[in-house]
Amino acid sequence: MRVERGALEGVLLFVPTPHHDDRGFFTRTFDAAVAGKHGLDPAAFIQDSQSRSRLGTVRALHGRVGRGEAKLVRCARGAIHDVLVDARPGSPTYGRSMSVRLDDEDFACLYVPPGFLHGFQALTGQADVCYRIDREHDPAEDVSVRYDDPDLAVAWPLPATAISARDLAAGSWREAQARLLA
Repeated sequence: MRVERGALEGVLLFVPTPHHDDRGFFTRTFDAAVAGKHGLDPAAFIQDSQSRSRLGTVRALHGRVGRGEAKLVRCARGAIHDVLVDARPGSPTYGRSMSVRLDDEDFACLYVPPGFLHGFQALTGQADVCYRIDREHDPAEDVSVRYDDPDLAVAWPLPATAISARDLAAGSWREAQARLLA
């Protein structure tokens, strides 16, 4: 498994080596030893979740105040345009964003450090996204920023076809910064 550093401080991309044959494929989607060698505590990830989205759906941009949460994110079916925003005050990459394609061909797994906003857009008819999270959810810590916030100017590759009411009601990046700095 190859490990690449992301464009934002602390982000890692774990890229496995899938084995294909006439039956299909086999790949390792997580390796505790590899994660440990890169400073992650594999035992810290306590919850696995999965979402399914249809083509064009945008789920964005979510994070948490306080200690934040770390995530391992991969696309088990289809493809997504995954977006991260560094929302850690004092970080050298604070306020910057990056994107990466996650899909069911490369099987890459993205490590999202605590303190980031995270979102994605489904690029295929169906996209199943799997998350491994290091903390229980506490709704009081939720912070969301609108997917089309002009200050962040995230370039979504497709027109948004479905967005939740929660995401449409999300605040601006400026409002989120005030909450993050409090």
